[in-house]
Amino acid sequence: MEDTQLMKGILEGCVLAVIAKKETYGYEILTCMEQVGFDNLGEGTLYPVLTRLDKNGYISCRKAKSPLGPIRKYYSITRSGQERLEAFKESYKKISQSTNRILFEENEKNGMGEGETMLC
Repeated sequence: MEDTQLMKGILEGCVLAVIAKKETYGYEILTCMEQVGFDNLGEGTLYPVLTRLDKNGYISCRKAKSPLGPIRKYYSITRSGQERLEAFKESYKKISQSTNRILFEENEKNGMGEGETMLC
């Protein structure tokens, strides 16, 4: 599985989490995501996510003049978006714990080395 396929599954929740911290705009979201390790995340990936979140009512968008020039779209999370984010966090936590148990914890408990797996 390529990293891009895995990333697509969690990108929406992570973008919501960034927006939940404060009202923000696209470039600032990209910068934040890159700082935490989302490499090669470009506008072509981010803006469709923002459009989808807006259409679903999870974020709201307002346009305002930027201190540096052109008009920017500023995004903030809605109540529905906050609920979606909390649901995402719970789902992600459950899935990642289960995945970690299979990929890492079971191998360590049973004295198995890397590359060896023991399924149930």
